[in-house]
Amino acid sequence: MSTPAVTVHPEQRVAAAARGMERHRVDRLPVVDEEDRLIGVATRRDLLRVFPRKDDEIRREVTDAVLPRVLSPTGPCAVTVVSVRDGVVTLAGRLADRDAVALAVRSVWRVDGVVGVVNHLTGLTDLTGLTTEAGPGVSPGRRRVP
Repeated sequence: MSTPAVTVHPEQRVAAAARGMERHRVDRLPVVDEEDRLIGVATRRDLLRVFPRKDDEIRREVTDAVLPRVLSPTGPCAVTVVSVRDGVVTLAGRLADRDAVALAVRSVWRVDGVVGVVNHLTGLTDLTGLTTEAGPGVSPGRRRVP
């Protein structure tokens, strides 16, 4: 067994557990409860149904296939950062509006191997001279002057 022990909790996604096994090069993961008491063991065989993809494969699919399909090529769109680490995709940039942000995030979640999406995208709509932002920590009704 590795030291410290690499463990998972029962509420973790199977794909995240599979990635943890691969990253730490272990064949078994103790499953522990919220008080770190052993409640079971997950083996590689248990996780065979979930094939963890390499981060560069996920990034390539997101940048080459998903984003071009869901984003308007003529609108004021720019996804400036797409990074992937352990199956978690981080998106940053500015899109035409909040709907485009939501569509991009939903579409990335559907990519095989994605275990999470960190959204740093903002949606800009300049209809009334005000800029509406939609992004992390910004409520949909909040407006600010550019």
